[in-house]
Amino acid sequence: MTRLTEEVPYEMAGKRLDQVLAELFPDYSRSKLQTWIKTGRVVVNDLILKAKDKLDGGEIITLDAEPEVVVVSEAEEIPLDIIYEDDSLLIVNKPAGLVVHPAVGNWSGTLLNALLNHDKNLETLPRAGIVHRIDKETSGLLMIAKTLQAHNSLTQQLQEREITREYLAISKGRMTAGGTVDEPLARHPTDRKRYTVKESGKEAVTHYRVVQRFTHHTYIQLKLETGRTHQIRVHMAHIRYPLLGDPVYGGRFQMPPNCSERLEKELRSFKRQALHAAKLGLIHPVTGDYCEWEQSLPLDMANLLEALADNERE
Repeated sequence: MTRLTEEVPYEMAGKRLDQVLAELFPDYSRSKLQTWIKTGRVVVNDLILKAKDKLDGGEIITLDAEPEVVVVSEAEEIPLDIIYEDDSLLIVNKPAGLVVHPAVGNWSGTLLNALLNHDKNLETLPRAGIVHRIDKETSGLLMIAKTLQAHNSLTQQLQEREITREYLAISKGRMTAGGTVDEPLARHPTDRKRYTVKESGKEAVTHYRVVQRFTHHTYIQLKLETGRTHQIRVHMAHIRYPLLGDPVYGGRFQMPPNCSERLEKELRSFKRQALHAAKLGLIHPVTGDYCEWEQSLPLDMANLLEALADNERE
């Protein structure tokens, strides 16, 4: 248990208890503070008050910030590729094929199960500290909070678009130049597993630039302003450059003309969207320093790029 004590400044006189707590204890989310008020973990001058009760200033607030088990999934011994770890933060390199969070059809064998095995204390955090996701068949960097304070900080940074997220991808079609896709996204009206560009959807902005052009494909770098589900995949398909290998948004598989034997083999064996979360940057929840990590392409994408480049030379 972490016991915290603060005196209410007189300039906060007239404010509700929940509003005062949010200002005095910014490391914790408002929902968590509300829960602690209701469960009697917030004491004001030895009294248990309600969230809506107004304060006069000068009161002494004691907060018992005791972690609770909020994740009931099983810990599983699944290897983790840990890029960085300290007392408040964990950065992992997720392989393609690993589901991030348990859901229908994947209740076990996920990154969350692996995290609980790595650190049992993560069971006291929402989703075991996972604050953002990447799709099952997308590889690359993910951040995990190890404390409630870190979880609140990283969630806020995501909401305020302060997290740097850059991806590398291979698209179908030869792009002439980079650009920005600023199109709102919503669930597909008839297929609930898909997303689509829709005027009434949530704002979604993706910046992309050309890294290397091939005859029928383009190697691109993408930067997210927002983080909607399937955002890159839907946006690239929308501008008619779907990601290579995307089984949902990529359209029917077609072998491009004049393929070398090696390229044909790589294309036929590549069974996922060619998308990799290559760079992650954030403000450290404790030190306040900007931290950044990069992860090179996994072998399957690197081999595919090599085959595309070789095919150009033949």
